[in-house]
Amino acid sequence: MKLSIIVPVLDEAAGIAATLAALAPLRERGHEVILADGSSTDGTASIAAPLVDKVIAAPRGRARQMNAGAAAASGDALLFLHADTRLPREADGLVQVALDARCWGRFDVRIEGRSPLLGMVAFFMNGRSRLTGIATGDQAIFVRRGDFTGFPEIALMEDIAFSKAMKRLGRPACLRAKVVTSGRRWDERGAMCTIVHMWRLRLAYALGADPEELARRYARSG
Repeated sequence: MKLSIIVPVLDEAAGIAATLAALAPLRERGHEVILADGSSTDGTASIAAPLVDKVIAAPRGRARQMNAGAAAASGDALLFLHADTRLPREADGLVQVALDARCWGRFDVRIEGRSPLLGMVAFFMNGRSRLTGIATGDQAIFVRRGDFTGFPEIALMEDIAFSKAMKRLGRPACLRAKVVTSGRRWDERGAMCTIVHMWRLRLAYALGADPEELARRYARSG
């Protein structure tokens, strides 16, 4: 199974080289890495170009960028990876085994950062996802190419909307192997404040709030 790893980016010059260098063993094993750039102004695309198979320009917005990356992919399966997240070394084998049984899935997550609360955040994120079948983008969602119908192109909560749509085809494979993601937004905004704010946004979305307004509220919180 050939895996297409799609990395949506916007102004990630500071850390993108390290993220992509960690994917080099997967490329050596025949998988592809696609960078979907949403008009970065800091040279992200130029830094990334030698480290990926394709750099594509896409309309700004994580969902739009991931959909554009998927359209350019040649793999049998798609994996969507945030620019500040690292996969486990054996990710390709784990995904193949998972997709032999399910049509989509995600990894557990570990969050790196200063706050001692981040371990608890990851624990409850993984547990909630396993219980509800809803995956977050931090968990490196993967899907069989033939079952991918696209992320809803909304400003925020595209991962939740995608999960709800995919659950109609089946529950996700919830891998206990962990991706490691940056806790920078928790560290910058304060872990407890971020937890409360994200739960408020999720509740508002569940109650029918406009994702565009939620995105503005998320941006203002930074």
